[in-house]
Amino acid sequence: MLILGIDHAAIKTSRLDESRSFYTEVLGLRDGPRPAFEFGGAWLYAGEHDVVHLVETDQDKAPSRVASINHFALRVADIDAAAKRLRERVVPFQSETTPGGELRQLYVTDPNGVRVELNAPG
Repeated sequence: MLILGIDHAAIKTSRLDESRSFYTEVLGLRDGPRPAFEFGGAWLYAGEHDVVHLVETDQDKAPSRVASINHFALRVADIDAAAKRLRERVVPFQSETTPGGELRQLYVTDPNGVRVELNAPG
């Protein structure tokens, strides 16, 4: 078996509209085609690839900071532009740089408590 990479993140949410708005209006993904599942949700795309699957549920879930999976990461073209976009939309974030400066990171939290890392080369 040869793993090529991570395909997408699936997030269960009782806040579908708010979550969709966060990922599209704040982070810049776009709403796109989704199979006709028997449950609500949305598939959000970066370019031509679906990277976030929102799965509608009627119960809140635990935030990612207390789950085994702490966060997922999305690569951005320009980390400074991403930080500016977050500031303009008054979205709190944390900024970090990996030791050695090889990777610059911004951490945001979605409406469901899921931590999302935005990163770009340092």
